[in-house]
Amino acid sequence: MIEPAFLGVERSITGRRWKARGTDDRMALALSQSFGLPELVGRLLAARGVGLEEAERFLSPTLRAFLPNPSVLKDMDKAAERLARAIRDGEKVAVFGDYDVDGATSTALLHRFFRALGRPLRVYIPDRIEEGYGPNLPALLRLKEEGVKLVVTVDCGVTSFDPLNGAVAAGLEVIVVDHHKAEPRLPDVTAVVNPNRLDEPAGGPLVTLAAVGVTFLLIVAINRALRGSGFYANGVAEPDLMGWLDIVALGTVCDVVPLVGLNRAYVAQGLRVMGKRGNAGISALADVASVKDALDAYCSGYIIGPRVNAGGRVGRADLGTRILSTEDPAEAAQLARELHEFNAERRAIEAVVLEEAMAQVEAADGSSELVLAAGEGWHPGVIGIVASRLKEKFNRPACVVALDGMVGKASGRSVRGVDLGSAVIAARQAGLLVAGGGHAMAAGFTVEREKLDDLRVFLRDRIAAQLSDLGPLVPSLNLDGALSVRGANPELMRHLEKLAPYGTGNSEPRFAITDARIVKADVVGANHVRCILTGNDGSRLKSIAFRALDGDLGVALLQSGGMPMHLAGTLRPDRWNGNDGVQLLIDDAAPAGHNL
Repeated sequence: MIEPAFLGVERSITGRRWKARGTDDRMALALSQSFGLPELVGRLLAARGVGLEEAERFLSPTLRAFLPNPSVLKDMDKAAERLARAIRDGEKVAVFGDYDVDGATSTALLHRFFRALGRPLRVYIPDRIEEGYGPNLPALLRLKEEGVKLVVTVDCGVTSFDPLNGAVAAGLEVIVVDHHKAEPRLPDVTAVVNPNRLDEPAGGPLVTLAAVGVTFLLIVAINRALRGSGFYANGVAEPDLMGWLDIVALGTVCDVVPLVGLNRAYVAQGLRVMGKRGNAGISALADVASVKDALDAYCSGYIIGPRVNAGGRVGRADLGTRILSTEDPAEAAQLARELHEFNAERRAIEAVVLEEAMAQVEAADGSSELVLAAGEGWHPGVIGIVASRLKEKFNRPACVVALDGMVGKASGRSVRGVDLGSAVIAARQAGLLVAGGGHAMAAGFTVEREKLDDLRVFLRDRIAAQLSDLGPLVPSLNLDGALSVRGANPELMRHLEKLAPYGTGNSEPRFAITDARIVKADVVGANHVRCILTGNDGSRLKSIAFRALDGDLGVALLQSGGMPMHLAGTLRPDRWNGNDGVQLLIDDAAPAGHNL
């Protein structure tokens, strides 16, 4: 039986059906009573699957409660012992990272660890355009020519069989530290540390870790091995690993992994470290973006992260790692300015590619289970973002292919319930891809132009098989409840902040502000719409709809004519100039009293 639409909104202004997030009323009451929480907070916890046994750890996520013995991961001890030996013996070690935020944070974490021990670490980040994703044999052989004996790949490598086999054959030792989906066979290297190996427990508590989370476990294990061998008895100070949790939090948030369990502890504790602005690079990026408020998960994911990413997308691939590794404020400020400029360039390129991809998809059959757009000359550095935009627009898994001659590089994003990574791996195994891999919600691949149509059919069929168990994908918006304008107040905001950090697996509470009238609406910035809402009792609420001007939502807000509306969105504290207020970030809207 289909549940009634929330507030009767079958089709909102943005074309979505509003749904009430299901909850267990008894559990909600039990949580409220057991932990002295307001009833609303109990309902929010229950709706997110938090029970009585988990509530205390959820509300106070500490590493002590969640950090496992790193040895639970296969090959972890082998990897830690080998790296500890390399550190003790002064061997030349290199880290081969990725150019996205997860790769940059993982690389920077290892770099800081080695530097704290007084050991050099050769850092290699491949160029997205020239080399593509993951280890490549020419780069690995160049590292060997430089005298490197041991290479650690982070956020890549688990399916890089040919280049790693070639490196090992040439005399290099390799340790793979990854989190992407693995295949039944693994690279024949010294160690493969990956919670998503097929011989790891399926659905285990570590399978959702980003690469930076796995890398942190690795340095914990190396540190333990060094301590056990007496390394720190020789006058070397043991590093403060907790001081680097801001880097771990940044990578975890930006890789959009579920913020549950250990990930939640990483981010909660890491944001506390980040708030002290001790990392010169993160602080400089916040300054160049004019961030004055607390550095929270939102800031990490939408302000700091895109700038770290910008170097790998349209600039120089190593800039993200460099800014997160440096301890020189002057160097950090210069790198931040460069990344800020590259991010502006990225946005301009992205807008052009998105417009062309959107037109291509809209001209095709919109009923397909897969959205796939391909274009000649599209910049590979923005296709992942464009894929995300297409997924959000069409509520379908989306792939965007940047064609260059006879080959295309692609990035894909998926919807909940559809494992895109496994579909891409299957396509590679079927001979339709030059390379490819990923995880459930995101994937990347390289395809020959002549095989693009066959790939489209293959992926569509694989996704259709997965969707057969889900039913039709109807665009929807989940809401946690309804509030009056007066109900969106600072006291409620303080209760909601107890549930942070928010992200995948712990979505930020979204409410409908009911029967509100827009008494003032104007355009701010490039395309944001700012509103003042009023309730029936005269109470007021600030609100804003980001990037809404060019869409139906922006038009509706600007032309409401004072008619009552239901406005859906998330609440944020408004502490500008010392205020203690609340602001609504508007996601959607619908006329009050009738359906669209």
